[in-house]
Amino acid sequence: MYELISRLLMFGDLTEDSILYRLGRTIDRVESGDYNKREATREINAISKELLMLATDYGFDDNLWHNYIAFYIITNENPFSLVTEKTDVKPGSVNHLVENDFKILKAIFDYDFTALEENLNLESFSVFTNYTAVNKNKQMYNRNVSEKVRTLSKSLEAQADYKGFFTVITDFYKAYGVGMFGLNKAFRIEEVGDNDMKFVPINNMEEVVLDDLIGYEYQKKQLVDNTEAFVQGKKANNVLLFGDSGTGKSTSIKAIVNQYYDQGLRMIEIYKHQFRYLSKIIASIKNRNYKYIIYMDDLSFEEHEIEYKFLKAVIEGGVETRPDNILIYATSNRRHLIKETWNDRNDQSNADDRHHSDTVEEKLSLVHRFGVTISYSKPSQKEYLDIVLALAKRVNIAISDEELIAQAKIFEMEQGGLSGRTAQQFINYIS
Repeated sequence: MYELISRLLMFGDLTEDSILYRLGRTIDRVESGDYNKREATREINAISKELLMLATDYGFDDNLWHNYIAFYIITNENPFSLVTEKTDVKPGSVNHLVENDFKILKAIFDYDFTALEENLNLESFSVFTNYTAVNKNKQMYNRNVSEKVRTLSKSLEAQADYKGFFTVITDFYKAYGVGMFGLNKAFRIEEVGDNDMKFVPINNMEEVVLDDLIGYEYQKKQLVDNTEAFVQGKKANNVLLFGDSGTGKSTSIKAIVNQYYDQGLRMIEIYKHQFRYLSKIIASIKNRNYKYIIYMDDLSFEEHEIEYKFLKAVIEGGVETRPDNILIYATSNRRHLIKETWNDRNDQSNADDRHHSDTVEEKLSLVHRFGVTISYSKPSQKEYLDIVLALAKRVNIAISDEELIAQAKIFEMEQGGLSGRTAQQFINYIS
């Protein structure tokens, strides 16, 4: 197998600690006869454990080896896969070069582990090729990745030759993309070292849809109209959702990502202290074949904070125009994002004769960088009770409307006040 792996070109960037590389080297030594049986057995067992760990993390099932190779193929970002996710594959030199890779990938995919198991008196790969997961709780793993990997694995099993492999994989790249952005809906930023960051997929983002948010029809329509224009390549605006806590601002954005994920929409969540990485984030994603929402939840700034300057610089674009595949969606409890003090209202400070009007204008101008502002106000008591009744109906709570209303009023007074969140918490409480 190692001889096959060593001839990979586009898909050959394997690290020495990867499963495929280590397995290939071990099989090569066993086939040559120049090996220590105890050491080879130990290495195969270690590789088998890693394969099982990967299967647990991503919910692989049935044939773990085929799942692993499918996973490797669709997460491998190389010149061929990155170009294929953007454009139709056409005859050319790159296709000729990658054709050999697909012949090798097909051979690796179909590899027969019988001789290896007989030499080392093992049966792990016999189990892996007919594997049934003990715990199929979907909350344990990333469903987006799991479903795509298993579907692709089955499609590859049905192909008679490398040409079928080529067609199935390129079709996958065109439909879903490649790498973590092709497989996942949402990401957060993790800081690495003193001045770097990386994207980390958010597994099992809440599967909410806009219909789950009762009421706020006008607000949802504004958000849908802007997002549809964005994913269709038309002009669209940055969006600020502001208003009372618990009214569904964050839920609306999560629902939008779920609704338009299959049209290439992705979300990157960033916190205020990470705004210094905004330029680096944009540089990393501006040339990918996806539409990105950079999501800022509960956005607000105190008087002494200057992170808003990073945000203003990115929104305004500076010398470089903001890429067409990136928008900023933010939620806030404050209409103007930045706290304004009574001292700011004085045009001149007695302490140092500084004029505050320019400072106030700079702070308040940030909200004007959002082309669409959507207000989510606190519901009236009647609206709150309508939400309670609708949620109760969805989960089939066997309590009369009169009793529900009476209990919901008491719960609202004792807990968080009038909001959709309070209504949901009440339903959770009595369920």
